[in-house]
Order: sequence, then C-alpha cells, then structure tokens
Amino acid sequence: MADSAKYPVIDPGMSPRDVPAAVTGALTDFFDARSAMVADIDEEFSRVIGALSDFTLLGGKRVRPAFAWAGWLGAGGDRGMHADVEDAEAVFRSVCALEFIQACALIHDDIIDASDTRRGNPTVHKIFEARHRDNGWRGDAVHYGHSVAILAGDIALAWADDMFHGSGLTDAARNRAREPWWRMRTEVLGGQLLDITAEASGDSRVGVAEKVNRYKTAAYTIERPLHIGAAIAGAGDDIVDAYREFGMDIGIAFQLRDDQLGVFGDPEVTGKPAGDDLREGKRTVLVATALERLRVTDPDGAHHLDEKLGRVDGLDDVAELRDLIHASGADEQIELEIDRLTRRGLEALESAPIVEEQRERLADMGRRATARAW
Repeated sequence: MADSAKYPVIDPGMSPRDVPAAVTGALTDFFDARSAMVADIDEEFSRVIGALSDFTLLGGKRVRPAFAWAGWLGAGGDRGMHADVEDAEAVFRSVCALEFIQACALIHDDIIDASDTRRGNPTVHKIFEARHRDNGWRGDAVHYGHSVAILAGDIALAWADDMFHGSGLTDAARNRAREPWWRMRTEVLGGQLLDITAEASGDSRVGVAEKVNRYKTAAYTIERPLHIGAAIAGAGDDIVDAYREFGMDIGIAFQLRDDQLGVFGDPEVTGKPAGDDLREGKRTVLVATALERLRVTDPDGAHHLDEKLGRVDGLDDVAELRDLIHASGADEQIELEIDRLTRRGLEALESAPIVEEQRERLADMGRRATARAW
C-alpha cells in the first residue's frame, strides 16, 4: 500500500486540496500491485512500465478524478441518497482509473503532434528513441520510440479498465457507470481523429474546431467524469443532466483557455515551447476564429497565417503569427466566450438538486479550471 504518512487518507470529508495527492497514492498502489507480474515478463518491459509510472505519477493536475469524486459527493453518494452507499475507497480507486485514460491520450497525442517535451520533460517516445540510439541498435530509432510509446499508451488504456473494474465497487454501481465510461473512451478517440483530420485537411472552420473541443476535451475532462460519479451514486436524470450541462460548458471553456496558452502561454508555465500550437499546425477555435476574421479584414494576413500554420521556423515566425491572431481580435473574442461559458455552466450547477455544501466546491473547481488556476 502507498505510504499512509505520504498520501492523504481517502475519506469523503477530505479537503479538495488533498485529492491530487490521494490520487497519486491510489495510482502508486496500482503500480506496486502490478510490479511482480511485470518483472516476470522481462526487464525491458519493466523499463517501459517504469516510464509509464513516471509519466503517470510525477505530473498532471488530477482534474478528471477530482471532478468524478466531487460528482459522487455532490450526488450524495457518501450518504446513500439515491442508492446503497459504496465503500469510499472503492469509489476513489474507480475514479482514479481516469488518470490512465489521460496517460494513454497524452502519450499517443505526443506522437501524433511530434512533441519532444511534456511538462518540461522528454516525451515517452523521445525517451525510447534516445535509448535505441544510445545503444546503437538496429533499425530506425524514431520508429522504435514511436512503437514503444504506442504500446505504453495501450497498456495505460487497458489498465484503466483493470483499475476501474477491480476497484471494489459493487456490481450495481459498476453497471450504472458502465455506459458513461465506455461513451467517454469512445468520445475522446473520436475527438482525436477529428483533430488530426482537421490538421491534415487544413479545415479551418470554427464549427469543426468546436466539435473537436466537444469530444476530445470537454466530454472526457469534466462532463463524463461528473456523469460517472453521479452514476456510481445512483443519481437520477435531474442531477446527471445538470452535471452534463455544467461539465460541457466548463470543459469547453477549459479547452479554450488551453488554446490561448498554446499560442500566448509562457513556456515556463506550460512546459511546452513558445507557440507550440502554431508549430504543430493546430486548427484550434482560436486559430479558426482568427482566420475567419482576417479573411474579412486582412485577406493577405489570413493567407499568411493559413500557410505558415504548422510550418513555423523559429521564434520570429511564432511572434509574427501571434501578432496576426492578436490583431484579428480573436484572442479577445475567445476570452469573452470563456467568460460566457463559465457563467452559463455555473448557472446550470446552481439549479442542480445536489448536496448544498458540494455545490460551491464544484463551482470553485469550475472557475479554477477555466482560469487554469488548478
């Protein structure tokens, strides 16, 4: 078991500030329980699992488990308001499984985006690319790094199911949560496909970028975690619907904030190179909005932004594209949309029939998520 002196005791009354560390403790227990089986397979497999463990345990804000846990508490899960009370530790373990889905998504996303760093450290595929090169192995080091990282992401996705279904939830609770669980996994993969297709095709329509945000981020970051927490608690449609409205609006605003940081963010804060979304050719809502506006006010600028997106060569190019986006007014429009979505999401939460003392907790979480003050 994780060191109880190092990690908070899992309890419905624990402070929201303690949740991220408690998630790390639960994930540490899971990795420890798998260590002997992994070691029996091969030393090289242990090395890959070690990289996955570092990636999963040493970074991340634990947003998804935090919302799922708060969703369970808000629906009165610890009080048996809608169904028999589940063991709190079992519930907590089940929602911590969301971090494995996040690990899978990020590891694969880094390959897709050809990213060299994540949270200021080498990405998983870069770690194993370097291992291949340092050992002078046969074949292509880049291909090897990609291959190993794909498998590491696959393991994370498989272990998400293992952790969820082996959490200790009752059959009734698992059955209630099964639909939002599988929908969430499918939605995030669908959103990822939409994202890479938009980049490849050069589709810069705002509606396409908004659909990517809907499925790639909002659904699996906040909406479905809340839904899963409510389902475990046995909540009815009134709570689920309110959670989903709140979660969708806050989740989209969360991604719009990320879009802003991907262009204008400080690398010291984001852990990514300056203007990383511009380098990767991301057709975000911010970029799509800038292109839409520039086509009216500055057609040459729109053409230049469209042509240079994904073909950025150095900080001067980044600065030039940033200036174009800012001149279009797109960043100001996105800020207004973040504010609008946050207010609308909070209004949906205000009318939700949930435990009163949890309402402000969820509202505060929503505000912090959209400000990236997590």
